[in-house]
Amino acid sequence: MSAIGKPLDRVDGLLKVTGQARYAGEFPEDGLLHGSVVSSNIAKGRVIRIDASQALALPGVVMVLDHLNRPKLASYDDSYADADAADGSPFRPLYNDRVLYSGQPLALVIADNLELARHAGSLVQIEYAAEPAETDLLALQEQAHPSPQTPPKPRGNFQAEWTGAATSLDLHYSTPIEHHNPMEPHASTVLYQPDGTLHIHDKTQGPQNCQAYVQKVFGLDKSQVRIFAAFVGGAFGSGLRPQYQLPLAVMASLALKRSVRVTLTRQQMFTFGYRPRTLQRLQLGAAANGRLLALGHTAIGQTSRFEDFSEHVVEWSGMLYHCDNVLLTYKLVPLDVFTPLDMRAPGAALGVIGLECAMDELACALGIDPVQLRLINYAERNQNEDKPWSSKALRECYSEGAERFGWSQRNPEPRSMRDGRQLIGWGMAGGVWEALQMKASAKARIDHLGKLTVSSATTDIGTGTYTVMAQIAAQASGVPVGDVTFLLGDSSLPTAPLQGGSFTVSSVGSAVQQACEALNAKLLDIARKTYPAFKDAESARFENGQMHAGDQRISLAQLVQDSGEQALEVQVDCEPGKQREGYASATHSAVFVEVRVDEDLGTIKVSRVVSAIAAGRVVNPKMARSQILGGVVWGIGMALHEETQVDHALGRSMNHSLAEYHIPVNADIGEIDVLFVEEHDEIVNALGSKGVGEIGIVGVAAAVANAVYHATGKRVRDFPVTLDKVF
Repeated sequence: MSAIGKPLDRVDGLLKVTGQARYAGEFPEDGLLHGSVVSSNIAKGRVIRIDASQALALPGVVMVLDHLNRPKLASYDDSYADADAADGSPFRPLYNDRVLYSGQPLALVIADNLELARHAGSLVQIEYAAEPAETDLLALQEQAHPSPQTPPKPRGNFQAEWTGAATSLDLHYSTPIEHHNPMEPHASTVLYQPDGTLHIHDKTQGPQNCQAYVQKVFGLDKSQVRIFAAFVGGAFGSGLRPQYQLPLAVMASLALKRSVRVTLTRQQMFTFGYRPRTLQRLQLGAAANGRLLALGHTAIGQTSRFEDFSEHVVEWSGMLYHCDNVLLTYKLVPLDVFTPLDMRAPGAALGVIGLECAMDELACALGIDPVQLRLINYAERNQNEDKPWSSKALRECYSEGAERFGWSQRNPEPRSMRDGRQLIGWGMAGGVWEALQMKASAKARIDHLGKLTVSSATTDIGTGTYTVMAQIAAQASGVPVGDVTFLLGDSSLPTAPLQGGSFTVSSVGSAVQQACEALNAKLLDIARKTYPAFKDAESARFENGQMHAGDQRISLAQLVQDSGEQALEVQVDCEPGKQREGYASATHSAVFVEVRVDEDLGTIKVSRVVSAIAAGRVVNPKMARSQILGGVVWGIGMALHEETQVDHALGRSMNHSLAEYHIPVNADIGEIDVLFVEEHDEIVNALGSKGVGEIGIVGVAAAVANAVYHATGKRVRDFPVTLDKVF
């Protein structure tokens, strides 16, 4: 019986709903101290003096750390660069007197309990020498410089073809800063061990990344630091880099030789990485029949003064549609802000907004149905890389999604569809995300009772990693899912990449599959040596905890016992297959959206979404559907709600709470229908799986904006689309 493809419940679900799952800021310890971060209230300048006397006078306050009394830290950039670091000089908390951005940590108060630490933090007085700060991308866009991460080279003659096209469009879009806002705030619990080693529970998407960071920054041996992340309450990219609460908690623990926890407040969750603001220009030239003759996509994003954060914003415009004359440009503007950070579908979620809104505007200008326009310009190859796709079922996404949605009933005329006083709008967009695979390792161990334990140092950020890895292991080993345990979230386990980019199943899953297959080979070898019936068996079938060869069968537990060992184990290192090199691989989507716009109230409601996804083989349809649902909700947030508002006079986020930073809630969500189109891919990896974490969000915001245009006749190019921009 196949374990892959089954909509199994989460194996960790019971622990979560009963409160037994512990997160980074929940691990108890006798004598645990608590830290509270004191943040800067200026955006640029120097610290002249820090007066912590009032805080230290309170009973129960143990220490106040700042740049003058902190433990010794590494001096060179390389020590602070982590696996997801941007080009430049990484941020160093409490390093010196320089203030680089508003909200920067300047001191850490350590006390017997959290409430006391936070109260004491409010008593710490800081004197500054403030300097003028620049935080407005719009005002400084002329200062943009080329990104170190250059887009694909131009192809053809864009300028001439665009100028000479029968229809040419020159369109500008903007997207705001967005923050990740996972439910669980960032926290680190450093448990100081009797031998001086550190056991650290951290909110992270990469335990080994954090281990290497702590080791290098504090000059420790690898054996002295162990990072745990058994459960992560959402991250969406915010845990890809070690955030500042981690080194601060370690500083305090090393200075005091005590266990310390530092948890950030919701307001402080707005003082590190975020999705950067972008300004985008789309230039499309097309023939009268809709064929794209020229496509130009320029994006300007913001970064910090100390790092150049680059992401793939414009690349998607060179691969989603066939066009022989393409010019892609990506520039950065350094500002007095923290460095942006990868956020769900980084780059694509932004760039596809510009591209897919522009394609809708082109469809309107030409009088061609938006789906038809995309089919006319369907890309059979990835022209950026000049490679064929390993598989691509985007046509099926368009057709099956349109049929499910009822797209053929759409009246193309804006403001033509109504339900009483409500204007009805139907919009659509395509989506694409790269299907990557990274190096990964996994260990498989089967004991004398036939129980299988598989392990790798990945994490589960709510995506269902525990469950899908158990399914992959069960499929490859022939051990029932109920007898499989997957261990993760521990830096001492076999090497795993960061969990992000939708490549965990393809990377760690492939390693798990190979480890189980190697274990099976070991078991077959024992069977050949032990049982005459298996002596000449070239291969065997593994199913229901048994090995089958012809009419013969034997339990895996018995084979372990026959080996004379309590357990057998195998560890493998897995790399992307050579067959991938000649192909481009990606997931694709088609998103269809219905909005209802109330003319009297000005409200915009997404009432219906159909998301058609081509992502290869789906390991667990229930988990995958949940991932797409989450992505669609995020896309609705990008379209209508989310915006970090900055007061540029202060250089500070003003809506730094979940009351004022609007994310979609249940009342904002209508019917969401997810369908996975059939897509076989024998090239991308042995599993044939491409990942679904990112593709769910890509294209959604554009589809919503296109639907709002169809409902109202008003084209909003400045996101989010709010009622004041529509009416």
